[in-house]
Order: sequence, then C-alpha cells, then structure tokens
Amino acid sequence: MEHGITTYETGKQNKGWKGLVLERLAGLQTNISKAPNGLTYELKSVAFRTVKGKLVPKETMAITMINPEELKAHSFFESHVWAKLKTIVFCAVMWHGKNSEKAELLKVTSLDFSETDELIQEIKADYDFIREKLIKHGFESLTGKDGKWIQARTKGIGGVNPQTGKRRPITRAFYARTNLVKNIFETAS
Repeated sequence: MEHGITTYETGKQNKGWKGLVLERLAGLQTNISKAPNGLTYELKSVAFRTVKGKLVPKETMAITMINPEELKAHSFFESHVWAKLKTIVFCAVMWHGKNSEKAELLKVTSLDFSETDELIQEIKADYDFIREKLIKHGFESLTGKDGKWIQARTKGIGGVNPQTGKRRPITRAFYARTNLVKNIFETAS
C-alpha cells in the first residue's frame, strides 16, 4: 500500500493501481476531473501482454466520461476527448497476470497530435458519428460497436444494485480501442 494505493483488497484487484502509482511518482494527485491531470498533459497507463512473441494491448484505454449535453454541444476539436488526446503521456505497462503485484513499465511516450493528421481526422470521424447518433437516437443508442479508433461504451458496473433493488445509473465513456492503443505504442517505437 505504498503511496496510499491499494492493489488488492476484499477479493478484487484495483485495475488502475499501476496508473495511480505512476501519477504519484510524477507528483500528481488522483484526478477525476475532465481536465488533463498534469499541468499540460494527461497521464494514461495501459496493460500490454505478449501474444505470439509480440506486445499487444490487453484492453482498451478510457479517455473521458461522456456527458450527453456536452457531447451534443461540442465539436470534436472543442471536446474533452480532444483535450485529453492531444496532451497524452502514454505509459505502457506489462501485464503479469490477474492479481499480480508486479508492475513493469515498458515505455513512456508523448504524442504530438496535429489536427490535420490522418489518424486524428479518422478519430474525429468516429466522434462525429457518435455525436450524431446521440443527437438523433439518444444516449441509450451509444454502444461499443461504433467507431474504428474510439468507442462510446458503458463504464461502471451498471445493472441492478442487489442491496437496494434499484437500477444503477447508466454511464458511458469514450475509450481508445486496442488498435488505437497499439498504434500509439508502435508510433513511439
């Protein structure tokens, strides 16, 4: 529990513990706001594993929560998605299995995204599609199936709370798909 971060407690692993440690080592406090968590950068960590001798992302990477009213109101280059992506410091960490207490930092890189880059234009197209779907069909229509590079999918446990019998609120976030995470990692090499 160094740095005040729990890695494993009450039968479940804290999936974000490696990122939280990296934030503390960078001198940052835990941040749940939509603003980048550093002065001018957003620190993100993603687990990688080896498949057929190659490092590949184990999972998608959360970018930012979706506020339906903000998504409707803001174009891509005015959005929190862009604000976070353009300032990302990417930390690739090795996945050593479920409930592992070991962490290995593989690579740290920053990306200088330009609004005119082909990749950014494709991410913008994903955002625009998701935004238009929200406007035309509502928040419930957003699914993880939409988007080549980013997706808008459920975040949190959802479902019915067994203690209260009440439905938990449905929340969604923008995630970088594994192909985008892989692209970021490979671009840094």
